[in-house]
Amino acid sequence: MTGNASALNVALAMPAATANRLFPPRLLDTLESKVRLLSREPLDEFGSTRAHAVLGQADVLITGWGCARIGADVLASAPRLRYILHSAGSVKNHVGEACWDRGIQVSTAADANAIPVAEYTVAMILLANKRILQVARMLHTSRSAIEAEDAFPDMGNYRKRVGIVGASRIGRHVIRLLRSYDVEVVVSDPYLNAADAAELGVTVVPLEELVGSSDVVSLNAPSLPSTRNLIDAGLISRFRPGATFINTSRGELVDQEALLRRLDQGDLFAVLDVTTPWVLPPESGFYTNPNVLLTPHMAGSLGTELERMAASTVQEAHRLARGEPLRFPLRANELQITA
Repeated sequence: MTGNASALNVALAMPAATANRLFPPRLLDTLESKVRLLSREPLDEFGSTRAHAVLGQADVLITGWGCARIGADVLASAPRLRYILHSAGSVKNHVGEACWDRGIQVSTAADANAIPVAEYTVAMILLANKRILQVARMLHTSRSAIEAEDAFPDMGNYRKRVGIVGASRIGRHVIRLLRSYDVEVVVSDPYLNAADAAELGVTVVPLEELVGSSDVVSLNAPSLPSTRNLIDAGLISRFRPGATFINTSRGELVDQEALLRRLDQGDLFAVLDVTTPWVLPPESGFYTNPNVLLTPHMAGSLGTELERMAASTVQEAHRLARGEPLRFPLRANELQITA
């Protein structure tokens, strides 16, 4: 326990393995420069005597994935708690309704996590339009000189149309990163108004038009009941021949059987970082289809990128210590349209 008695009292709430990955000692040192960290050992549950003692003093909980659910019973042991700062994306699994009812302010590191997802997406967009994955496969197969442009005369990123499905945090960051390239960006999102679209420099089009006219379609919508099977068989049939579909969102947003059938036709390509289930069964056709690139849910924060999320959370705690408002607040009414 460090700091002075008047400092903001902060507790970590997540499994120890999560805390060790997110918060190296140097970052905890930074956190403690402005707040009173009640313990460097995180709370991985809220029912023990130790947990009740820590909760009784905490003004702020810094949570991570795997945090136990914070409901009315937990809040009864935390009379001082005013803030929950989540060092990852979604809080739906651990912030209970009682937290919102009590007026606890919540923030997340979703913006920090959006950066590597957007970087992955843009990298795949550029590779897709350059036909790198297909040409590389040709080279590995032929093991001889190949004429890539003869096989793909449309290769290149200049003046290609990129369709973004979902102007989410990630989708908007993808759009910002694409400003450096000579591509046309179109967006489909029922919540994107004309003013925001103009500020982003994009054209809003119906989803059917987007998938039918884009060289690359990137799915960046959140997983919600309303977005389940968003990319259905009808839309998949509308993809233009030679297009590439990128999914860094969630597998349940896509009719995967219809997607595989279209991929088997040979005129569509797919980059899938997410599937349903997370790990496909060994017999899945996605493993063997030559037009598919599978990656194991690695677009989000991994390795060194994890510390960016934790650093964002530390900065939020320091803002509170200075009496400033949260930079990345999450409000209860936003839960219906965020992951």
